Amino acid sequence: MTQLSDTQALILSAAAQRPEHIALPLPESLRGGAAAKVVGALLAKGFLEEVDADMRKGEPMWRETGDSHGVTLVATDAGLAAIGIETEDANPAPAGATDAPSEEPAPDTPTEPEDAPKARTPREGTKQATLIAMLRAPDGATIEEIMAALQWAPHTIRGAMAGALKKKLGLEVTSEKVEIRGRVYKLPAA
Repeated sequence: MTQLSDTQALILSAAAQRPEHIALPLPESLRGGAAAKVVGALLAKGFLEEVDADMRKGEPMWRETGDSHGVTLVATDAGLAAIGIETEDANPAPAGATDAPSEEPAPDTPTEPEDAPKARTPREGTKQATLIAMLRAPDGATIEEIMAALQWAPHTIRGAMAGALKKKLGLEVTSEKVEIRGRVYKLPAA
């Protein structure tokens, strides 16, 4: 399956739900150069295409062509397939017996990458690997102990635990207050 950013997948999913698969409007948080970059990548991959906007139908306009006409963005069959949606036009091409096998894996394929955490492992000898080793120790580690070992600020440690360890690596960081040491953070043993 094609690797898409969250924003690209969001744009294609929204387009799949709109009449004629129009990709506009883009998410409100996506503006200016960032919007141009994301749309440019989708155009380059062939997941979106520019088509003449029908102003009489009220189709939103992506850009003006200079001759009082505008273009809008439409998700292509390839773009819809990238998010796991089969189109009517895509089915007639692989005719006959190839149709049935291709339909069965399609529902499973998009759910596997979304449901399963990405298999990432930190490189050995990095500060992240040291942090993980400290948290996997039987007694865990406090913020102060991690600060001394890694020379990191407390907010950096908390950010690494919430972002890199929990979100990216899918590790479950737990904490408990220990009377003598203070708050102790732990990871389950590997």
